[in-house]
Amino acid sequence: MKTKYIIVLTALLLLCACNGPSGGNNASGGGNGSEKHSLPGTTATANTVAEPAGKFPMVSVPSVYDDNPDNAMDYMLEHYWDAFFKGSGSTTPNSILGVADGEFEQALSNYIEILRMMKVKATPDQPAPFKKATASIRNFFGKLEARQLADTSAKTYLRTTEKVSSYLFDPNSPMRDEDFYLPFVEGMLKSPCTREDMRNAFRYEASQCRRNGFGQTAADFSFKDARGNKGSLHGIRADYTMLFFSNPGCNSCKEIISEINSCGCISPMIADKRLAIVNIYIDEEVQKWRDYLPNYPKSWINGYDYTFMLRDSQDYDIRAIPSLYLLDSKKRVLMKDAPTHNVLAYLENIYAQ
Repeated sequence: MKTKYIIVLTALLLLCACNGPSGGNNASGGGNGSEKHSLPGTTATANTVAEPAGKFPMVSVPSVYDDNPDNAMDYMLEHYWDAFFKGSGSTTPNSILGVADGEFEQALSNYIEILRMMKVKATPDQPAPFKKATASIRNFFGKLEARQLADTSAKTYLRTTEKVSSYLFDPNSPMRDEDFYLPFVEGMLKSPCTREDMRNAFRYEASQCRRNGFGQTAADFSFKDARGNKGSLHGIRADYTMLFFSNPGCNSCKEIISEINSCGCISPMIADKRLAIVNIYIDEEVQKWRDYLPNYPKSWINGYDYTFMLRDSQDYDIRAIPSLYLLDSKKRVLMKDAPTHNVLAYLENIYAQ
């Protein structure tokens, strides 16, 4: 896992030191560019690669960090947004501070991927990498707020917060992460730059993000299987629990089931009792669920909420179906409403250890 982490980190650092193409909701990039390095022994400062107009000014990590991926990651998180917010460009309907929308979105995608890499290094018992990631988000928001206050007539704050919300909080975003959105929306909730008519909405979003956050013990609930046997989330014994809220016949659910079944680590982890997959139906058409049961893997724990309370529960805010959670052996949350590829990548790393 450590080797794979270093390889992926190196690729990201190279990506962030080059001219990336404009992009959308993905963390890929490429292109040509040159990387600046500080001489060994000098004080590290945030260097940036010169970019043409409309490009995002990527951070170049000084060479003093070449042999220390963890410190390189810390440096990247600390300085990622420095040059962007110091830029002299204007904000228009198609750009933010002179950076074209596509370029900004690619840079935001890369940043979220770095945050994610920090998060997967963390555990509820050793949360330091996760705390560094959330501290970086607060720093990001602080720079945004300061820039807006320096030019209150600009739309920089509005356009940036809209894009961050779309990437981190939209239930359909492949990069969504409520743990990362929380410090950002908390900043919006308190900021003088926020429109007064939006504060209640941000207050509600923040309350949603605080439920079942990273490291918290997931709320327990009861369910029944097809035979009427009762079970509970906390009664399941496994090193990891994948909690899957699904609906019978749902196309997105079918796709997730296919992805899970195609992942080579799943079957052996279930067989070794390292993983339990708990597939729960939360609506009231129980007969429809029963009829669909043959489509679910028999090695999973397939049940329905016979109390019909989960759908409207304050404990689980299920904004969209399907929804995936990943829990540790103590039912503490590792991932909440997470994209499937993130959950499977995490489990593959665990299996490879």
